[in-house]
Amino acid sequence: MVKSYRKYEHAETFGTVTSGLSNVVWSTSESVTGIRDAGAGQAYVGANEEVLCWDVKTGGLLNRWRDSECGAEVTSISRSRAEEDIFAVGYSDGSIRIWDSRTINVLLSFNGHRSAITHLVFDQTGSRLASGSRDTDIIIWNLVSELAEFKLRGHKDQITGIQFIQTRRKFSEEPHSDEGVELASSDEDESFEESFLLSTSKDALIKIWDISTPHCIETHVAQTSGECWALGVSSDGRGCITAGNDGELKVWSLDLDGLAEAALRTTEKKGQQYLHEQGNLHRQGKDRTVGITFHPRLDYFAVHGSEKAVEVWRIRGEDEIKRHLARKRRRRREKAAASGEIPPGEDGVDPKNTDISSADVTEVFVPDVIVRTSGKVRSLNWIAGKGRKSLHMVIATTNNQMEVYQVTTKEGNKKAASAEPSEYQRTYSVEIPGHRTDIRAIALSSDDRMLVTASTGSLKLWNVLTQSCLRTLDCGQALCCSFLPGDKIVLIGTKTGELELFDIATSTLLDSFQAHDGAIWTLQVHPDGRSVVTGSADKCAKFWNFKIVQEEIPGTTRTTPRLKLVHNRTLKVTDDILSICFSPDSRLLAVSTLDNTVKVFFADSLKLFLNLYGHKLPVLDISISSDSKLIATCSADKNVRLWGLDFGDCHKAFFAHQDSILHVDFIPHPVERDETHLFFSASKDATLKTWDGDKFEQVQKLTGHHGEIWAMAVSRTGEKVITASHDKSIRVWNVTDDFIFLEEERERELEEMYESTLMTSLDRDARANEVDGDPENGTDVAAATQQTMSTLTHGERLLEALEMAHEDLKIMREYDSQKAVNPSTAPPQRNATLMALNVSAEEHILKTISRIPTPALHDALLVLPFSAVPPLFTFIAIFLERRVEPEMVWGVCHFVLKTHHEQIVATKALKMDLMKIQKEFFEWVEEEEARVGFNVAALKWIEKELESKQIGGVEDDDEVEDLPDKGRRKRAFASIV
Repeated sequence: MVKSYRKYEHAETFGTVTSGLSNVVWSTSESVTGIRDAGAGQAYVGANEEVLCWDVKTGGLLNRWRDSECGAEVTSISRSRAEEDIFAVGYSDGSIRIWDSRTINVLLSFNGHRSAITHLVFDQTGSRLASGSRDTDIIIWNLVSELAEFKLRGHKDQITGIQFIQTRRKFSEEPHSDEGVELASSDEDESFEESFLLSTSKDALIKIWDISTPHCIETHVAQTSGECWALGVSSDGRGCITAGNDGELKVWSLDLDGLAEAALRTTEKKGQQYLHEQGNLHRQGKDRTVGITFHPRLDYFAVHGSEKAVEVWRIRGEDEIKRHLARKRRRRREKAAASGEIPPGEDGVDPKNTDISSADVTEVFVPDVIVRTSGKVRSLNWIAGKGRKSLHMVIATTNNQMEVYQVTTKEGNKKAASAEPSEYQRTYSVEIPGHRTDIRAIALSSDDRMLVTASTGSLKLWNVLTQSCLRTLDCGQALCCSFLPGDKIVLIGTKTGELELFDIATSTLLDSFQAHDGAIWTLQVHPDGRSVVTGSADKCAKFWNFKIVQEEIPGTTRTTPRLKLVHNRTLKVTDDILSICFSPDSRLLAVSTLDNTVKVFFADSLKLFLNLYGHKLPVLDISISSDSKLIATCSADKNVRLWGLDFGDCHKAFFAHQDSILHVDFIPHPVERDETHLFFSASKDATLKTWDGDKFEQVQKLTGHHGEIWAMAVSRTGEKVITASHDKSIRVWNVTDDFIFLEEERERELEEMYESTLMTSLDRDARANEVDGDPENGTDVAAATQQTMSTLTHGERLLEALEMAHEDLKIMREYDSQKAVNPSTAPPQRNATLMALNVSAEEHILKTISRIPTPALHDALLVLPFSAVPPLFTFIAIFLERRVEPEMVWGVCHFVLKTHHEQIVATKALKMDLMKIQKEFFEWVEEEEARVGFNVAALKWIEKELESKQIGGVEDDDEVEDLPDKGRRKRAFASIV
């Protein structure tokens, strides 16, 4: 009988607040949930392959977005300004998904980039999305048609910033004439369009793209000192700031009026520049600038690098600039008068008459305050408020936490006239649900209900069922930990050689003492539960007995029982001890040392029993099976070895992982006898594997982590495995009801390997077929296509359906012609699949095309060879004749015509089908035009009826909403640039 194994699957992920790759997006609770909330809003951050929604005020997790079909990390998040519940999320594999925050569903999925998404931005209407990637490409996506419009290629390195440029739409052509008609005669009636795109790249270039053409119209060197890493555009769109490596900020002004006129010209004006350099600013920090963010309402912007600080800059108003320039001029005259160059007297400087066009950028942009954070800043987002007395910002750091800071503005600071900087304070933080540093040790309680995780500086207790953090305690630099019998006390060993005892019920440190002279790399409780052994870098293994002593309570005569660790005996070896393991029968003690060997001692007498040689690098972990017959060792040489404890012979050596193997564990108390020699291994290659120690074969490979797996714990009966990784996540792997057969598992792995190889070859062929851009400016526009396994599968299914349905269509047409002559003709034998589905050939093709997602339709059609085009045109003609999904059908026809244009023109056999398609298409267009004209006439008649009755329409409310904010103060940024 073929042996089967229980299957493990990923069940839960917790311990991550935010990952270090994605940005943070703030949102009001009202805009997303529809319920007005008095809190501080919500923050959306990427947490490995998930998007987490946190309540900023309470620190609670509200939502968790995860697509089961995507295991890549989240690298960018953007929120639509038109539809506030629509979010675009970019992933490290180059895919983009559009999420609805209300229903937590994926609305669209785009594939066009070859590497991680770096930036996403919606336009003002929310109908277009621009994406930048590490593959140096920019793609414009149309969310209405659910297709990619084009790909912009001109940058030579990863995209570091993109932004749509909003210009006034001054003129437009009348529908029935060629004359230009002014649409906006006043500020109240002006309209805007976004026909241009601004982009920066690591190649130190800043470009302006004309999206309507599309092509690059202007290129500048953004940073002369190196790469350009950040782009910030002011809220009015009239200026931007770029930043590079050495803390230098370059200020640019945008000629929006010139761009608006350029959008109307049919020819490009030579020598015309729309981007003008204004000057340089210098940050206090000299590290690489990561982000520049302008406040959406106030005259402030924030700049942050890769250090623990955010620099807030203030933009002076026009009146303040005039006063500043007048004050400087007055001081210069006073100095000149004091030196005798000019006679003293009234200088006659009037601030109102001062010209600010000559002002330097350093006099317009002034540093306001430096906000010191508790971790290196990854990204920040302003929290929009109605007041002007304070600024609020949410900051995501690289050490797995979020913080909210409040900065007092000049209007809210009573000491604004003085030279003292603004004040700031941290108001909220989300830090309890995760560790600040990597988790180096985890341990499960005896009933598998509680989990303890230890890292540098913190010890956390978790509920395994609810994944909630129950306790957070301060500790040293922990390297190992364990529950003591009774599950009420946790013992940890630190890198400084200390042992710390924690009472988790009272959240107190019971005892801390220096146990070793070096780092304590390992500890294990004796199977009888009466003692514990610790192994250290000081080449000693010390045995400690548990003892209850009566301690006096200070100030009283009473005593209280307290647990103490009493040193019993010491085992000295020749090198540093890395791992220690007792055999379950308490007979043997295995010790791995830095000299690549494992020594097995008798536990009672500590006499040497076996020496296990074979590993080429140090053995990092050891485990003994529950029947005390096998010992598994894992090493930095990427191998796992199985040894017999009777004679110390090596049963098998596995090349198990692609990197150092950090942990190996047998199931402590297996329920089934077949699982006695089943063990797990975890490695730096971010994978977890299960192995059969009897057949010496790999059973299952579990992927999901995005970093090194530092710690692993197996439950008592093997029902779950818990791992902790460098990506700050703790993952639970549970046993399912499914079973694994080794042959099927190997076939599945071979299929995955073939698919990955196929995708790599397709990507390589696609790059080889790309045409180089214009050598003059290095720009190029290409189609945004990206073959994936799903598009290949859809294309193959469509090809199979066409072959099957075309033959069936021929048979049915012959039958119809014969039946017209002889009504008693017997029905033919149709295709068995179509008969089983009880559909006609046309219905089968239509359903097959309809099942293909719209974003993947073009890529699926590219899979079809030219031999499938004639049958496809046959069905397209039928669909257009019957008016069945004419929009979708014509989109398919148009794309196929563009793709196979040369072959179609050279094929005379397609002439009849094309003429039929053309005839049906024009008839359908005429019908739609008549229907639209009828509807327009009816709407105009209704409008006249409403006007005659003096009833306000919907457009009246829109006009009121579109009125500009008269009380809003113009930004100084627009006035000086």
